[in-house]
Amino acid sequence: MPALITLTLNPALDLATTTDHVAPTHKLRCGPVRRFAGGGGINVARVLHRLGADVCAWALAGGAAGAQVQQLLADEGVPTQLQRIAGDTRENFSVVETTTGQEFRFVLPGPTLQASEWQACLDALATHAPPPRWLIASGSLPPGTPDDFYAQLVRAVSAVSDQGVRVAVDTSGPPLAAALKAGVALVKPSLRELRDLLQQPLEHAADWCTAAQSLVHSGAADTVALSVGEQGAVLATREGVWQAPALNVPATTGTTGAGDCFLAALVWALDRGDAPAEALRWGVAAGAAALLHPGTTLAQAEDVQRLVRSVPAPVAFNIQP
Repeated sequence: MPALITLTLNPALDLATTTDHVAPTHKLRCGPVRRFAGGGGINVARVLHRLGADVCAWALAGGAAGAQVQQLLADEGVPTQLQRIAGDTRENFSVVETTTGQEFRFVLPGPTLQASEWQACLDALATHAPPPRWLIASGSLPPGTPDDFYAQLVRAVSAVSDQGVRVAVDTSGPPLAAALKAGVALVKPSLRELRDLLQQPLEHAADWCTAAQSLVHSGAADTVALSVGEQGAVLATREGVWQAPALNVPATTGTTGAGDCFLAALVWALDRGDAPAEALRWGVAAGAAALLHPGTTLAQAEDVQRLVRSVPAPVAFNIQP
């Protein structure tokens, strides 16, 4: 049985291409299209698999796009558990404007889930035996899914498992707020998501660190991994708070999946017993590695292992509760 399980309720068939210039009304002639299995948890699973982790990607999928997502994962050798649903899995579309390097991402809402579909997924994960060490729930919730789904998942797993399954959540908006009320092992918000959650401007590094640590001290999360884009990332635990700078890797092919790569490498490092500051270095390296490849290619293991040597030791912040 897998040691790590990722969950993607709203997977996608990701299409990626390029065009010289994006402009309204005109026909935009594009380059060759590349297709990837996408969605937060699926992206995390793909990177964990490349890093050698014992992982299984759980997802809800349907229709022709869902079948193609399944085939793409099989082609990569990623162990997968797909629950079939009545609706069609969504397709997302990203275009890199070659004249500027800007990336334009079009993200569809996904199929409307029936209550029986999301409930079946919840029940299956709650009773999974033996339980995984980590359950990583990542991505948006499709229409028809209650905002507190991830919170229900945390409570359900805690109720039936006495072996301490660690639940990591990467989402936004009301689902994020509900999950934090239930209490998670790890949460990975972006700076924008944390600002929205706390209704604070969080303009400076000290503000980021204080806000992340406040979630830990409130019991909302044991670990907070805050991504701040070109300014790196912050990791807060009860042991302390650290900030690591981003590597100088130009995002000429877009930034799709960088946050998922960051989360995958961070959990991978924590699961093998790395100290928090060292795990943060691996996360930053993986996020940077994602920028080296187009579309949702994601970080390659050899790039992560090479780049981690360039990540400086994270700076520790002394923050009082």
